[in-house]
Amino acid sequence: MSFYRLFSKIYQRAARKMCFACQDFIKKGSKILDLGCGSAIVGNQFKKFFQAEVIGVDIMDRRIIPLSFKIFDGKNLPFPENFFDVVLINYVLHHAQDPIALLKEAKRVSKDKIIIFEDLPVGFFSKLNCQIHGFSFDNFFGNPSETSFKTEREWEKIFEGIGLKVIFKKRVKNFPVKKELFICRA
Repeated sequence: MSFYRLFSKIYQRAARKMCFACQDFIKKGSKILDLGCGSAIVGNQFKKFFQAEVIGVDIMDRRIIPLSFKIFDGKNLPFPENFFDVVLINYVLHHAQDPIALLKEAKRVSKDKIIIFEDLPVGFFSKLNCQIHGFSFDNFFGNPSETSFKTEREWEKIFEGIGLKVIFKKRVKNFPVKKELFICRA
């Protein structure tokens, strides 16, 4: 948890940028699931920015900010169908043991949209950064499954295969890591 505290200002700034990047797709007062919430810094920023009800879930409790929270098994979300207006998945899918199953669960609990931020291994520096990130995260946090990054096209095929329609996408950062925002209709 001290790792998150060390970089909390950077994460808060990044989270505010994330809110601005998807502000046209989230209504004020929405009910949002922060899937894989980690420190809860991002979820807390979304809560403030959108005046939203935000609930975080993760496989371990690593929150440094008190946000409504439930532990889950990494596969089955403990909520009924259509429980949330929006599901937010920020830089989590590459850490998931089964990202397809996780996306299906996100689709099941979302009434409307799934907002996904992902790192893309495109170009030398981005690939290198993704490899370093994957190695360090797997070893530092004891990730139970190996981190696996996918290209934009690979993600789009996965989304299409489970019936998610990409309604908007945007490169949100280009150096050193390519980062993409995907907004999908559930």
